[in-house]
Amino acid sequence: MKGSEKLRYKLQTATVVEKLIAINVVIFLLFFLLRTLTYLFQLPSEFLLEWFVFPKELGEFIYKPWTIITYAFLHGDIWHILSNMLILYFSGIYFLNYFSPKRLLNYFFLGVIMGALVYMLSYNLFPAFQSTGRSYLIGASAGVMAVLVGIAAYIPNMRVRLLLIGSIKFWWIAAFLVALDVIQIPISNAGGHLAHLGGAALGYVYTKQLQKGNDIGLWFEKIMDSLASLFKPSERKAKMKTVYRKTASKASAKTTTQSGSSFSRKMEKDEKQRKIDTILDKISTSGYDSLSKTEKDFLFKAGKED
Repeated sequence: MKGSEKLRYKLQTATVVEKLIAINVVIFLLFFLLRTLTYLFQLPSEFLLEWFVFPKELGEFIYKPWTIITYAFLHGDIWHILSNMLILYFSGIYFLNYFSPKRLLNYFFLGVIMGALVYMLSYNLFPAFQSTGRSYLIGASAGVMAVLVGIAAYIPNMRVRLLLIGSIKFWWIAAFLVALDVIQIPISNAGGHLAHLGGAALGYVYTKQLQKGNDIGLWFEKIMDSLASLFKPSERKAKMKTVYRKTASKASAKTTTQSGSSFSRKMEKDEKQRKIDTILDKISTSGYDSLSKTEKDFLFKAGKED
């Protein structure tokens, strides 16, 4: 297999989490390469960056509305992007065991949007920020926190094993990071920590609404599907063919077969969903560790297929 084919294969088989991480890393490298070039040639280094960071001023945001999404793919330094991507990978693995890739994108991007809005509102509302000059928000942390807190709210009592710490409940990890953000607001990077809290709140509310049967991110998913459809090649119209009477019985048989196949697929899907529900009930009652290896494998594969 050639190098280009191998890369194409890896991209096709990568999970949505891995693709998000790859996009973040590539953009990070490109912007820092640009920063190096502008330094060497003594050119303004922030002229391009300012078009993608999220501002605290409403007027500037209206002028650059796309920044409510683009800011999430920019990071200040290596530690900034490394910490975000590690948490995204860790929480994303568990998330995809229970939810679809599309829903993960809902959590991530809605968390990004909520984080930006909380940041803007806070910097224009609280007296502590009244004397702040120009301020901008960057980083994927709000989206990452939405995914982490969202899955932690869904499987709060699942135990995970961490290096040097041992086995702890999932919600302890999310609670620790949220508390850390609250504590650090008066110390440094207040805007960033407020955005994290906005993303965390979105993730928690989203999961609680899902458990009540309400998908508050469905509207965003429909928008993304509409945008994606614009880039799909239009299907060619089928050419008209002459159909003779003697083939009518064959056509009828074929239709019946297809109908039977659709019914069979629906039965398989219903059976699969019932099995998933049974496993989730077991997790809710006894925890993830109570599952057998077969049940864990089935749940993992189901999450990958959705």
